[in-house]
Parts: sequence; C-alpha cells; structure tokens
Amino acid sequence: MSRFETSKFVRNPALMNQDVLKLACDALEWKYEIINDSLRVLDIGTGRIAGNEYAIMVNGNEVVYNTYYLGNAREKVNQLQEMFFTLNVEYVKKLVLSEFKKRGFTYKTNEKFVQNNEEKVSFFLNGRSKFKGEIEPIGEIKITILKDGTVVSDSNYLPDDVNKQAHSAMDSIDIHFGNKRVMVKKEVPLKYRERILKTTKTTNIQNKKL
Repeated sequence: MSRFETSKFVRNPALMNQDVLKLACDALEWKYEIINDSLRVLDIGTGRIAGNEYAIMVNGNEVVYNTYYLGNAREKVNQLQEMFFTLNVEYVKKLVLSEFKKRGFTYKTNEKFVQNNEEKVSFFLNGRSKFKGEIEPIGEIKITILKDGTVVSDSNYLPDDVNKQAHSAMDSIDIHFGNKRVMVKKEVPLKYRERILKTTKTTNIQNKKL
C-alpha cells in the first residue's frame, strides 16, 4: 500500500544514468566517447588516455571504474560523483514527475521547504479519486529528493484508486533506480482504519476473481 507509509528509493551506486553522466562530463570538460551502448570517459582532466584504455566506463547504466588507470586519482572520481549528484537531483525530479503525471497526479509546491545539505528538493503530488462516493477525493504524497538522488515519499490517506495509481508510478521508479524501494508503515489514525480495511477486503475479493 502507498497510503500511511514512507518509502525510500535508494540510488544504486553501481548505476549512473548516461544522459546525466554526459552532462557531468561536459560541465567538467572531460572527454568521452560512446560506442554502441557504452560510454567511456577518456580524459578526466589529466590528459587523454592512450590506446583503448578508459578511466570510467558505463555499459547501459552500470559503472565500471578502471582502478589501474585511476591509481590515486580517487579525488577525480569524487569530483565526477559530486557533479553527477548535483545534476542527478534535477533528473530524478523530472523522472518522478513524469511517472506520476502519466497516472493523473498534479504537482504542488512545498512552500515550507528549505533546502539543506542533505535535502535538495521537496514537493507534493496530488491525485483525485474518480469514485463519486469518496469522502476525501484528493490524495497527497510528499516527495523529498536527497543530495545523491535518493527519493523519499511520505503519504497519509489516499483513496483506493489514487493509491493504486501511486503504486504503479512507484513500481516504474523502482526500475530506474535498480533497487527495490524500502517501505515503512505509519500508524493509521482510528477514523481511517475501518475505511481502509473495507477497501482492502474488496480489493482482495476482486483479485481472487481474476
């Protein structure tokens, strides 16, 4: 369930989105080449590497570091990661918005949010129920994006159909992150318990008929 829970989409450190990596390399003025689905970083500010060697290679979105070439140049890797993380926050925001908007959610500004060293972006996503008898038709999910691109979602009551659409969006985001989200349940207020129990039973009955 997406309602009354917090979820954390943790970025897999072994993955780097190639589009974001290109932007990071361009910003750092590092040279790279793309062959088929492989991006190879050939110059990390220390001069172009001879032959077929590379400093960093990304196959698809999976990162491989050439530790032999990099040697003690770990600070260069940190420099790339810092730039990647900065650009990745905006990429992740667009990804989350895209997946939720496909499912009918709308963006709402978090006017109380103040950026800090850990939390870089925060906003709300609102979904409207299509059930005519729904008492609280608007469901709201709070999204916070951390400095490394990790996404934290927080929700309270969501109408059943809105909850299903939120689940669908979150499942799609899981695929992009390469990790399954971690979900933590919150205590359900008394006034919602019977309502949620009723919709859960109805859903289970419908699933058994399929």
